[in-house]
Formats: sequence, C-alpha cells, structure tokens
Amino acid sequence: MSTQTQPAKASGTFSLSGRLPVTRLGFGSMQLTGPGVWGDPKDPDEAVRVLRRAVELGVDFIDTADSYGPVVAEPLIRKALHPYPADLVIATKAGLTRSGPNDWRPVGRPEYLRQQAEMSLRHLGLERIPLFQLHRIDPKVPLEEQVGELKLLQDEGKIAHIGLSEVDVDQLEAARSVTAIASVQNLYNLANRSAEKLLERAEAEGIAFIPWFPLATGELAKPGGPLAELAERHGASASQLALAWLLRRSPVMLPIPGTSSVAHLEDNIAAAGLELTDAEFAELTDAVG
Repeated sequence: MSTQTQPAKASGTFSLSGRLPVTRLGFGSMQLTGPGVWGDPKDPDEAVRVLRRAVELGVDFIDTADSYGPVVAEPLIRKALHPYPADLVIATKAGLTRSGPNDWRPVGRPEYLRQQAEMSLRHLGLERIPLFQLHRIDPKVPLEEQVGELKLLQDEGKIAHIGLSEVDVDQLEAARSVTAIASVQNLYNLANRSAEKLLERAEAEGIAFIPWFPLATGELAKPGGPLAELAERHGASASQLALAWLLRRSPVMLPIPGTSSVAHLEDNIAAAGLELTDAEFAELTDAVG
C-alpha cells in the first residue's frame, strides 16, 4: 500500500523495544465513549466506522484502556476490527478506576492489575496484549509491586511489552530497574511541554513517547496567531500542524489523536504527509515560551 492509499504511513515507523514496528501516527480511543469518558458513545455506528477507517488509512497502532467507558472502548475495538489485521498493535492500560464522568482514581494493587489484564484480554479478544501500560502509579502501593506484577504477566506470555503513563524521569528509572519499559505516555503537545525532560530521556533510551492530548493548541490557533498563519500558508488545519510538529519533534514520538468523527479522523491522518521546514518548526517551537 502507498502513502496515497494509506496516508498514515507517511509518518514513518518506530519499533517498540526495537522489536515491534508501528506506524508513528496512531489512534487514541478515549473519545469513542460518552461525555466525561463515561458510558456509550452518542453514535456507536460512527465509532465503529472511525476505527475501521483508521485502519484503512494505514493506522496500525491503537491506544485504549479498560477505564474508557469504562469497558466501552475495548469492546468497540473488538466489534469493529476483530479478527485483527496481522500488523495491528493494540495498546491498553489498567490502573485507574472510575466512579463517574471525569472521575479517575488510581488502584495499583497487583491482584487488581492482574484481573484487569485478564479482562482486557477477554474484552479485546486477544491471546496476548501487545503493549500493556500502567495507567497511573498508585501512591499507596510500592512502584516495584505494580511494575513487578506486569513483569509476571509478561513472563506468563499474557502481555508482550510494558509501558507507563504519567510518570517522571525518576519513576521511569525506578520501573526500569524492575523490567524493560517500552513506552511512556504523558500529557504533551505544542502548547504544553511540561514532560520535556521525560521525552529527552525516552529519546536517549529508545523508549516510545506517546503524547496524550496531542491537539491542544490554545491561543496559538486563534486568528493572527502563529499556528493559524502557518496553517493558512500550508492550506492545512491547525490540528494538522500541531501533529506535524509532534512528529518532527522526535523520532520516538507516537501521537495518538482521537476523535468520534470519520471526517475529523481523515483530517488528522493527513498530518502525516505534512512536512515542516526547519524555519517553520522553529517558528512553532518558539511560539510557546
């Protein structure tokens, strides 16, 4: 397939742990649920169409979590895409519980993480989860016990690779003292680069960096702002430029923009073919102090 028929492929590839290749521009499934990441989507049929269209466009890396819904996004992925294409990599997460819309509470007890891994295997229809991520570190449970349970699941063949979400450099290194870490997933975008030190460490160690909330552009996208002006010059959307900037920022970057609309999905995926010049990249980088 060419980048014309599968435009996501223009973003290039990255190999998780040096062994599992994925197309760098992926898809995040959080927005396929109801308001507040709670309950079923407003249009379940469109959610299925979005997932199928993403794969048609060359996406082979889909990020999800047991807590999206909860237990909504994973079954949707199975409904839309099972039996899965051979090259599709599904990354899921456990470690956050839900008590209502927009409410997230960390639980990292080993027995809970094991239960949720088993449930994700069932809900996704998988024999092994390609990438299983600790959704949050539970401050009430030693980090070594949380990551250690994921290592046991890996040793048992139930998960292939282990990732972390919302960690700092010290936590990453503490986890790496227990087992190999394939990925980190933190809030990061053009307008919010608070995880810069983690990104630099991930790049140095060949660890995938998955930026969640990749499209936040804030004041930059307002009329007259640098993002709006550059988007006009490129004949592109502000979202496409924000994604192009992320892809250019680091070779370990795996953006996973999510949406519940096929039209918005297609707009996002087109960012893979957008090339920024050195000057344009610097202009956007410098737009946020």
